[in-house]
Amino acid sequence: GLNNVTVKFRYPLPLVPSALEQLREATIYTKLDLRSAYILIRIKEGDEWKTAFITTRGHYEYQVMPYGLANAPAVFQSFINEIFEDLLNKYVIAYIDDILLCSKSEAEHIDHVRTVLSRLLENQLYVKAEKCEFHVSQTSFLGYHVSHHGVKMDATKVQAVTEWPQLSTIKELQSTVASPLTALLKGKPKKLKWTEEASLAFASLKERFTSAPILKHPDPNLTFVVEVDASDCGIGAVLSQRHGQPGKLYPCAFSRKLTSAESHYDVGNKELLSMKAAIEEWRHWVEVATHPFQVITDHKNLEYIRNAKCLNPRQARWTLFFTRFQFTVTYRPGSKNGKADALSRRHDLPIDNQNPDPILPPTVILEPISWDLMEEI
Repeated sequence: GLNNVTVKFRYPLPLVPSALEQLREATIYTKLDLRSAYILIRIKEGDEWKTAFITTRGHYEYQVMPYGLANAPAVFQSFINEIFEDLLNKYVIAYIDDILLCSKSEAEHIDHVRTVLSRLLENQLYVKAEKCEFHVSQTSFLGYHVSHHGVKMDATKVQAVTEWPQLSTIKELQSTVASPLTALLKGKPKKLKWTEEASLAFASLKERFTSAPILKHPDPNLTFVVEVDASDCGIGAVLSQRHGQPGKLYPCAFSRKLTSAESHYDVGNKELLSMKAAIEEWRHWVEVATHPFQVITDHKNLEYIRNAKCLNPRQARWTLFFTRFQFTVTYRPGSKNGKADALSRRHDLPIDNQNPDPILPPTVILEPISWDLMEEI
């Protein structure tokens, strides 16, 4: 496709941890999320034909930059940097369509917010009010928790591990590695008897997996690895990179239960959902990575999903979403896909029947009609 023959625009993206550290004296923050960012950039006149596509209604060409172009993130970052050139690393951090303002005082912050919003208006850029935060003492920004106490990894990035419930069955215990825990299996008991020592070991195990040296700040110059899996009750994923020699993996985890509608998907669609949800969760890291990232799955058919000829509407929508990213899909047998598999099968993730996803929006559904058949006859 077009991305395969595009000369890559290697525009540098900001190193978020370094930028945040420069603003460590700040005490008040505002976070902005731009609306419809990419499509506000006009495609160079004469190049529209390169984005041509055909539908049942005819031949069309984009006049603005669509999502999915290989150079879209870099081009938009260049555009944003030009707008805020004199404010960057003073009190503004701009990462594609995410903007953070940091100030030392309330009065100073009011002026900073007005200046930034005026710049956006002058350039016909608008924000999503529902995703913005104004004048707060702490916030989450691109996977980091920011406050006057400093910058640290967002706790939600390891929430899937820290909230892992106490083990309750022999089978769950057999999948966990820790001496005080496996000691509970001695004598082949039929029922699990939990001890205080086991509780301490389990808490320690979760802490070790969610603190240094297990966790590291992501490096956009290194290749990301996304491991995904799905089960009947949930989806799980692990994002990691290899640092140093011999290339040790440093992960962060994600999992969630399936909604009632998602629980009725077939196996292939559940696995595809796990891939989409993981990429969506870590979009701000993988979308702008220097190298294509790698997705690892135990469902072999996903290796060919982007080249499939026959897709249902849901698969087509998700495949279109994938075009925004540069990645490869690698098959790995389920027996070797343990991390993501464990996250997707947490025994405390029952199917969510309380909030089913609607197939049609409420606006197209008629109100109930009371109808008496006998009166009609």
